[in-house]
This record gives sequence, C-alpha cells and structure tokens, in this order.
Amino acid sequence: MKTAIIASLIASAAAFAPASRSGPSTSLAGAVDSMAGKIDFRGEAALFDPLGLSATYEPFLPFFREAELRHGRTAMLAVLGMIVPDFVRVPGDMYSFAAVPNTVDAHDALISQGPMLQLLVWISLWDTIVTAPAVAATMKGEREAGDFAWNLVKPSDPVKYAKKVDAELRNGRLAMMATGGIFTQSIITGHGFPFL
Repeated sequence: MKTAIIASLIASAAAFAPASRSGPSTSLAGAVDSMAGKIDFRGEAALFDPLGLSATYEPFLPFFREAELRHGRTAMLAVLGMIVPDFVRVPGDMYSFAAVPNTVDAHDALISQGPMLQLLVWISLWDTIVTAPAVAATMKGEREAGDFAWNLVKPSDPVKYAKKVDAELRNGRLAMMATGGIFTQSIITGHGFPFL
C-alpha cells in the first residue's frame, strides 16, 4: 500500500515538471499575431493559451476567439449578477430576500418556481438566430470575432479601439476566473458579497 502511494506521488510530480515546447510555426505565429490580445497590461507580449489549442487546432482560431469573447462577456455579467442582487432585488415575492437569502441559491429556487425555463428558451433562440450565423461568418472571414456591429460607442481612432478590444479580452479573462472564485467561495461559506 505504501509503495502504491509513493509511486502515485512520484508520477503526479511529473505533472508539475516543465514541458519542452518547440516554438510555434511561422503560419501559426502570423495567425496569432494578427489577433487582438497579444499584449498584456504591462505592454509585454503575452499569448494566453494555457491548453495549447492554437497550435493544435489552428483553423479554429476564429472560433476560439469568438468563444473567448462570448464567455468573457457572459462572465462579466455573471460577476455583476452575483454582487448586485445581494443589495438590490427586482420586485416580487419569489425574488425577495426572504425567499432567496443568498444569490447562489437563486438558481435552484427559480428553476422550480421561476423564469429559468424562459431564460433557457430565449438564450437558445438567441444562439440559433444570432450566434450560429455569426460564428459561421467568423469562420469564413466575413467578420471579426465578437463584432456584432453595435458601434455606438466605438472609438474612431484605431489605436484607441485596439486598446478597448485588448481591455475587453483581459477583463473577460479576469471575469471568467472571478466567476469561478465567486461561486466556489459563496458555496463554501454560504455568504453573499464579499463572499468571506
């Protein structure tokens, strides 16, 4: 028994050893270099690809960027959705602080008696009508990933616009990590904001 435990510990230590990686191919480097998000907040080069998907599935890079933007935007809304309801609720008995004391409990409470089915239907409809054709157009190169032509506040200066696009990517990545932390901390502690 002891030898099995020691062998598994030794084998699991290999997961933390640095892997030898060869540099990306010229075509991949060019494909990634043309995408936003290659500069971090310090102004240094940064390629956020923890699983190495851009090297393995290069033809799917536009789809990956579309998915990253969509999940980042959703996560930014989720962070707000986990903090704001701890202070303000919409009218109605089923949404009151007495009915749903913690925001994390709202999901289960509103599935049985609330509008969660409606949310599922409307989000599915949005994905069918808007997202699927948008992703297809992105894969064909007809549009930039994440661009739904809602340009009311788009800066006219290309440098400022590129900075906004990079900021959206970084904020989306941060929000994806924060959402996981918020849900985990809220479930463990049973408390709302500040989730301590």
